[in-house]
Amino acid sequence: MSTSTTNIAATRPPQPANGSWTPQDSADLYGVSRWGGGYFAVGDHGRLCVRPRGPEGPSIDIAEIVAGLRERGLWAPVLLRFNDIMDHRMAALRHAFDRAIAEEGYQGHYEAVYPIKVNQQRSVCEQIRDAASRYRFGLEAGSKPELLAVLALTADSPKLPIVCNGFKDEEYIETVVLASRIRDRIYPIVERPSDLDLIIRIARQHNITPRIGVRIKPSAKGMGRWQGSAGEAAKFGLTAAQLVEAVEKLRGADMLSSLQVVHFHIGSQVCDIISFKAAITELAWTYAELRRMGAGITHINVGGGLGIDYDGSRSATDSSVNYDLHEYAADIVYRIKTVCDQAEQPHPNIFSESGRAMVAHGSMLVVEVLASSGLPGPVDAAAVKAQLDAMDDPPRPVVDLLSTYESLKDGRLAELSHDALAARDEAISLFQYGHLSLDMRATAERLFKAIAAGLLARPDAVDEDDILVDDVRPLAGVVRETFFGNFSLFQSMPDAWAIDQLFPVAPLRRLDERPTRRGILADMTCDSDGAITRFPATDGTEADDALLLHDIKEGEPYEVGIFLVGAYQEVLGDLHNLFGDTHAVHIELDDEENSWAIAEVVEGDTVREVLGYLQYDDNELRRAMRKDVERAVRTNRLSVADGAALMRYYENGLAGYTYLE
Repeated sequence: MSTSTTNIAATRPPQPANGSWTPQDSADLYGVSRWGGGYFAVGDHGRLCVRPRGPEGPSIDIAEIVAGLRERGLWAPVLLRFNDIMDHRMAALRHAFDRAIAEEGYQGHYEAVYPIKVNQQRSVCEQIRDAASRYRFGLEAGSKPELLAVLALTADSPKLPIVCNGFKDEEYIETVVLASRIRDRIYPIVERPSDLDLIIRIARQHNITPRIGVRIKPSAKGMGRWQGSAGEAAKFGLTAAQLVEAVEKLRGADMLSSLQVVHFHIGSQVCDIISFKAAITELAWTYAELRRMGAGITHINVGGGLGIDYDGSRSATDSSVNYDLHEYAADIVYRIKTVCDQAEQPHPNIFSESGRAMVAHGSMLVVEVLASSGLPGPVDAAAVKAQLDAMDDPPRPVVDLLSTYESLKDGRLAELSHDALAARDEAISLFQYGHLSLDMRATAERLFKAIAAGLLARPDAVDEDDILVDDVRPLAGVVRETFFGNFSLFQSMPDAWAIDQLFPVAPLRRLDERPTRRGILADMTCDSDGAITRFPATDGTEADDALLLHDIKEGEPYEVGIFLVGAYQEVLGDLHNLFGDTHAVHIELDDEENSWAIAEVVEGDTVREVLGYLQYDDNELRRAMRKDVERAVRTNRLSVADGAALMRYYENGLAGYTYLE
């Protein structure tokens, strides 16, 4: 798990030099320009905007979209998918490789295949399929169900390349082999020696010569959470010895010309470009050697791994990358070309499976913040002193805390911090043994939190890099509130819980006001893990342990956006506490109206649907509930009117959104 840097900007409200607050201050605070990829910005009116066609394109007020959806009865939480961003990302990938190919005089061409496991939602896959003919892209399936989906998706696009990865049984391989009669370019990838035996047998059985690929286990590994995807311990792929055996087996079956793709994968979200350099060189030499041995290879598939910068730090860390799209493409093209020229082999065509880079930026989750836990109000030191003076034997830890509180401005920072922590711990211990009253414990708690806030606000609480010094770092979590958002972390962003993935979070409005509340963002589940507790750092370092937000005003919606959630989050989400899928709305730019338009609405799960996933029958539920209500009416525990109202609420609840409405 990553470690956090406690940055002062997340421990106390920022203080602009001129005493005012501007939208640019908010842009800097939330790091929008660092992680937004040019697609998001803070407008002069203090609202967060999206630029679906990149930094030079038109801008849309996201809060305006949310208000428009609310008028249509679509309440947060809602997932916004920006079709134009996904299209722009595909165009950027196309442009990066085309430029690298032109600069190097490379003789092959480039194609991206989208692994639908990254986001299998029909509307996402259909958009990528529709754009594939323009960008010479294709699709990748990693399982039998995904293969069946991809075959149907490409029914009207038979020339799109399809790469078939994953564990394969006989039915999977037979489906691919037969589909090669109606799909010009479908490539089953040999992941295990037994895959090849099945392919040869089934190809002979149906008198079909399919195009096939082979996945190797490179010795080079990636960097980051998924580096174990490569190397000798990798789950899939052939070793060098198994690869040579496969070549001879194909030669013996007179199918060596069918071997047209050599493929590898060094991990997802590879954070360091150096990892790609070594691995691509090894892959290119494997290609050259296979060509020398007589294989009909025309394509190198460099797999996935192209990462995105979730935290804006541009660093080789789990939530970032130290390279950009153009460097990635240039390194791949240059290294393959260099090896091929040296080996006197033709330049192969290049596949990549860059799914995260295609779709992550295109989706954001809008969450309404409903309330906060709040912090204790200011301490009345005189009243506390009077209370203690009136006691025959005032509790020592409370006396010590009051003394520390009164010395906040003049005492030594380290000494005050240590004294406060010791007195707090002593007060808790006394309460646990029955030697401290509840009201005195409450007084101790208020004093301790006031001391923590006061010490963190002192100039000497930070070093020259604006990082909290060790003496007060244990106090940072004390002055942190909990903001409650209407969403489920486990459904909408499970990677934040499962692998500690950072996602950018920022308010959608009031960005021309200085935020003064510091806290974490908790969801609506009853699980204590259901909270975002790490955020991209305000200074571009790794992570902060809190987020600065504004006061929640009665009767005024306050939404935050959670960004870069387009990859993996929807397909990995679960039903913790029976919170289902959120609404998903596809937004497109309307050039004629110079505004935004709704392209598609995928309504979120109802309670009835979620219960149905778990084999509950809503008719049986209603029947059981009605029997219970009628028993209560007969025994006068409910009036007829109250019973009817309860059944009405129950039935409306079954038909309603799983989130608060």
